Amino acid sequence: MISKERFMKPVLALLVCCLALSWSVACRSNDAPPSSRSRVDIVLKPDTELIRGLVPRNTTLERLLHDHGLIMEAVHQVVAAARAVFDPRRLRATQPFVLERTLGGHIRHFEYEIDADTYLRVSRPSLWDEPRASVLPIPKQRHEVTAAGSISDTAPSLFQAMEAASEQPELAIAMAEIFAGEIDFNTEVQPGDRFGLAFEKFTRDERPATYGAIMAAEFQNDGRVLRAIRFIPPSGEPAYYDEHGRSLRRFFLRSPLKFEPRITSGFTRRRFHPVLEVHRPHLGVDYGAPTGAPVVAVASGTVVSATFDRRNGRMVRLRHARGYETYYLHLSAFGPGIRAGRRVSQGQVIGRVGSTGLATGPHLDYRLRKNGAFVNPVREHRNMPPGDPVPATARAAFEVAGNRALEMLHKTMQAEASDGEASPTASSAVTPGDETAPVRGAL
Repeated sequence: MISKERFMKPVLALLVCCLALSWSVACRSNDAPPSSRSRVDIVLKPDTELIRGLVPRNTTLERLLHDHGLIMEAVHQVVAAARAVFDPRRLRATQPFVLERTLGGHIRHFEYEIDADTYLRVSRPSLWDEPRASVLPIPKQRHEVTAAGSISDTAPSLFQAMEAASEQPELAIAMAEIFAGEIDFNTEVQPGDRFGLAFEKFTRDERPATYGAIMAAEFQNDGRVLRAIRFIPPSGEPAYYDEHGRSLRRFFLRSPLKFEPRITSGFTRRRFHPVLEVHRPHLGVDYGAPTGAPVVAVASGTVVSATFDRRNGRMVRLRHARGYETYYLHLSAFGPGIRAGRRVSQGQVIGRVGSTGLATGPHLDYRLRKNGAFVNPVREHRNMPPGDPVPATARAAFEVAGNRALEMLHKTMQAEASDGEASPTASSAVTPGDETAPVRGAL
């Protein structure tokens, strides 16, 4: 018979070996790299919510924030912080915004795109901090781009020709403003005219591109060639000059309307009035244009009056230097801030085309008075002298800048002309020397 002691000794030895083996395995397991161990992910519930959207119509900053879950205490704090750098009344519908808030209704950060260049940011690092607001530039990439096109039967206006060149109407308006003292784009553009531009274009994320300055432009109109080069003279403002350094800015713009109108009645001492049905002088020029089209001051000056009567309708009268006064009749509305005594700049919107007063349809009756007598605006504008030329001390710098810009321009225009021989298309391209420069911002 086996004694109890002889039976227990091997059992205890076996138990010790098992414990030692288990300890060894456990140690090797702890020494193994983390990737070899089995683990269970712990899902943490987010403590904030990110909301993206567009500002709805007929809302305020306060209502926008409250409608998206901020408690009123947080809303008031954000609005107060924003008001230090941004007028909340400037909140515009359809502009994008981003809001990050806690589940308890407090602000983490809020961003609102003010315009194509800047955005408002309000942030709060912690619940113990007050919200802080700032207006920042939107990050963009700058490109030097060229475009060229031509006026044709299928693209009879500068707007349409620019669209055929894959560019936006804003670029057509900018070019028309440069040459506004040299050509009336309302009446003098015709099939066969050609144009080219070298300009800045800014791109960002997936948003539409925006335009910067036009560096050079050329417009070929009825046998004449108009060129413009952007240059900043010493201690001066940016201006446009022709290739010889002569200023393109004139005392008067060629027209108080930017695009698309037509002259329906010229300056005459005897015209049949369509409403009164009598012959009488017409001491101005009638431009046919759609209701609401912007009317601009042809020169800098002072508002003499902004009035309404049954004959002239809404009318703005401006006084300029050299004994000139201009009249803008039958307006549907006055421009912002237009009232007697206010100063206006050349090109500033002073009203909108309408048909108020004795008018059979929407048009602008534009009149020009010189030293107390009404004169023909078209003839007077054409005889206006140009502004100051590039100073002699800056001519060398001007020629360097001008030659570079015109070289870019002519390459694109030559390519467009070659393409046009095969098919009537316009072109737009980034130049081989594309220059990019990041600009800080968000959204």
